[in-house]
Amino acid sequence: FLAVYGDWRLVFQVPFPTMVALLCMWFGISLPLVYLGYYFGFRKQPYDNPVRTNQIPRQIPEQRWYMNRFELEVAVITEPAIWENQFYYLFGFLFLVFIILVVSCSQISIVMVYFQLCAEDYRWWWRTFLVSGGSAFYVLIYAIFYFVNKLDIVEFIPSLLYFGYTALMVLSFWLLTGTIGFYAAYMFVRKIYAAVKID
Repeated sequence: FLAVYGDWRLVFQVPFPTMVALLCMWFGISLPLVYLGYYFGFRKQPYDNPVRTNQIPRQIPEQRWYMNRFELEVAVITEPAIWENQFYYLFGFLFLVFIILVVSCSQISIVMVYFQLCAEDYRWWWRTFLVSGGSAFYVLIYAIFYFVNKLDIVEFIPSLLYFGYTALMVLSFWLLTGTIGFYAAYMFVRKIYAAVKID
């Protein structure tokens, strides 16, 4: 720790005006936005599903081997990797890659839900979240590869910092891509069931 940061007292020396500015930003920006989001979220009407659901769940028929939970979640690993040890400074290119990521997660989620509904398996909610969030697995594998092959970190504390921040980044990426996949699948399911004619 001292080899990385020098004197330990320098780590904890934060100027008082900086602390006051951070507290003002917290109480002046973040806290009001939380309550504003709560206010509008509480007033929002719940989603109205196009069809009624049955209170008694149907029995799900025997599924094929590739429709099992583990095989579906591993199938997402066929997504294209965007981590090629390249550093791009153009925000337009990064935005284009983000759009490709959103489209890929949405397509994988929709195809998985379609296959699952064709097999009469209605338990798609969490599976879409896990399957489309599986692209975070790439980030984790590449971070481990980068640590082992490219970095020369041998001390414990820098390694702990690296893997701590990597875990936060992987978790954030998993939540982002899982949410994208879930909402894409949810809109798809609402659209196909809205087109069903029920007499």
